[in-house]
This record gives sequence, structure tokens and C-alpha cells, in this order.
Amino acid sequence: MKITKTNLEGCVVLEPTLFNDDRGYFFESFNADRFNKAIGQNINFVQDNQSFSYRGVVRALHYQLGDNAQAKLVRVLSGVVLDVAVDLRQDSKTFGEHFSIELSVENKKQLFIPRGFAHGFAVLSDTAEFFYKCDNYYNKQAEGGIIYNDETLNIDWKLSKKEIKVSEKDLELPILKNAKL
Repeated sequence: MKITKTNLEGCVVLEPTLFNDDRGYFFESFNADRFNKAIGQNINFVQDNQSFSYRGVVRALHYQLGDNAQAKLVRVLSGVVLDVAVDLRQDSKTFGEHFSIELSVENKKQLFIPRGFAHGFAVLSDTAEFFYKCDNYYNKQAEGGIIYNDETLNIDWKLSKKEIKVSEKDLELPILKNAKL
């Protein structure tokens, strides 16, 4: 497994080692011992989530507050997404900055997003299946979010404005400076 640091401390890209032959390929998508050693932390994932979305869907930018904060390991099972992490750690040098990467079934890359980050993604292919592991259980009362098009974040979602499809709930999210952190 290859680990690449991002501009956001603790947020890393993981690339698996693929074993190809005339039958196809094989790779280990997750191994707790190797993962924890690679990121230098002991993460215990307790919940797996999966979504299916159509082109243009933007699911963003979400996080859990306080004791319900979640670290996530995300990847794509089919299609292509632009995955985005935003640093919400107020004591961080990169507070309010983001990192984005295309995750696809072809590149098989994964992104580890530590606690203290907002997360979202945009579907760039016709459809996409998105999978993520969380180290804490979801709690509706601890939901937090930032509107996907906050001008201070300046995220290029790689979609035209007319293509973007956002839930009514996500359209009501505040900008970063008004978000509950």
C-alpha cells in the first residue's frame, strides 16, 4: 500500500497494491494492522456506509460534532467521484482549507479523512457507488454541515452549475463562518 500525504495534516491518500493476471485482479482493500501502522494511529472502524448516486449529485459538506466526530476511509466501488475534505479543526494551520481528489473504480485510491473534517463528494460519471468506513456511529443530533458552494472554500466540483443536484437539506446548510463547529 502506498501512502501519500495531502496538504491537510492527517488526511492521506492510500493506493493498494494490485495483483493482476489473465483472470483479472486482486487487492486487499483494508487491513487494520497495515492501515493503522501506515497512518500512525489506532483507528477502530465501527460502521460501513454505501451510497449510489447519479451524475451531478453533490453530497456535501457533512460532519459530526463533538464526541460524535467521525474519521472516514472512503473509496469508490463503481464510477468516478470528486472527493473533498475540509479542515474544520480551529487550531489547525489549514483550518478552512480543502483537499480534493478523483476517486474511481479504475484508480482504486482511498482517502482517509480524520476527525475534525467536513466531507463531501460529487459524482462525475453517469453513476457511482461510494463506500466508506466510519470510526464512530452516526448521530442525527450531532449533524453538522457547510453548503457545498461556500465562496470562501472555493471548491471546484468539476461540474457545471446546471449539472449539480443537491438535496433540499444540503441547500439549507450554512457557510463556513456561520457553521456550528
